Amino acid sequence: MSEASAIVVPKGFRASGVKAGVKPSGGLDLALIVADVPCSAVGTFTTNRVCAAPVKWCREIVPTDSARAVVVNAGNANAATGARGEADARRTAEDAAALLGCKPHQVLVASTGVIGHHLPMDRIEAGLRAAAPALSTAPASFHAAAEAILTTDTHTKIVSHARDGWTLLGMAKGAAMIGPRMATMLAFLVTDARIPSATLQPILSEAVEESFNCLSVEGHASTNDTVLLLASGLAGEELSGQALEHFAAALKDACQTLAQAMAADGEGSTHFITIDVEGCADREEARTLARAVADSPLVKTAIHGADPNWGRIVSAAGYAGVPFEERELSLGINGVRVYDHGAPTDFDANALSAELRAHRDVHLRLHLKRGTASIRFWTCDLTAEYVRLNADYTT
Repeated sequence: MSEASAIVVPKGFRASGVKAGVKPSGGLDLALIVADVPCSAVGTFTTNRVCAAPVKWCREIVPTDSARAVVVNAGNANAATGARGEADARRTAEDAAALLGCKPHQVLVASTGVIGHHLPMDRIEAGLRAAAPALSTAPASFHAAAEAILTTDTHTKIVSHARDGWTLLGMAKGAAMIGPRMATMLAFLVTDARIPSATLQPILSEAVEESFNCLSVEGHASTNDTVLLLASGLAGEELSGQALEHFAAALKDACQTLAQAMAADGEGSTHFITIDVEGCADREEARTLARAVADSPLVKTAIHGADPNWGRIVSAAGYAGVPFEERELSLGINGVRVYDHGAPTDFDANALSAELRAHRDVHLRLHLKRGTASIRFWTCDLTAEYVRLNADYTT
């Protein structure tokens, strides 16, 4: 759901998005999400050893059952900024806490943007002073917050679910520097379901594993990857049993929706690619194969050019490191079997090329005979516009 009117806001949460002057564009660039009560909060973060100061701050806090707020700035990643960067992340939390009447360790922070530049703390502080009185439960305020966290994204990414008496809302940003192993992006989810952090953490981790960790634009795992989930508990009694399973399913669905939106919004992309890998010995084997295909520049450029060059796809699968026999592998492109048990098929290449050129959505299906495990993975094509955007990013 991308329209503000379609957003259902969970009980106990307010949000705002303001212009702090961090983004060179002058657009919305500081988001504040606040809970009226202490919340269960959990998170997952980048596996990059060069991680941003906000990631370090949040890792020290979650899981917790006393979170009150999330502050997000766009336009500056506060990554690779040393001790000063860590002090700035802490200062951001302290400033927000003073405005909200809570403790600094109850405030989570996140940043996204250019790496290696110190935060303009005077602008961050002024932004917080503007964001706090603008906090609202109105759907438009959450839409503004979702806009304020964007960098090179072309549109907001926001989703909400309401069922069984509780509501879940999520927003995310990401269009490049996106690779699996905690995909390069930010996502913030809030719910009024009552679930303690000890129960919530494995639910979030599993949802991330089947959504954001099945996503790649160019395979570059960034320094700032963060997913945070806050639960106010204002919807009623603590969830358990089947009710908890329903929540876990809704969370996974929301995360997958956001992950697909990021792949579809890949910088300069013209095709959204879904990769199904089936018949593997285990899920990690399937993930390895899917990642190799998704990250191949030759595969991605062929799809951009509407070239059904299946040789690039099977070659990428072959170097992924999964010990299969060539005769085990079959490949379909948009439902057309182009490679069958290790041998090419007599398909109409011109017709398939026309199909690729005419439609944005592309489906690759790789099938092995090693077992029953499978995975669904998402990526996009690689275009000259992607090169231009990233060549000019800091200049």
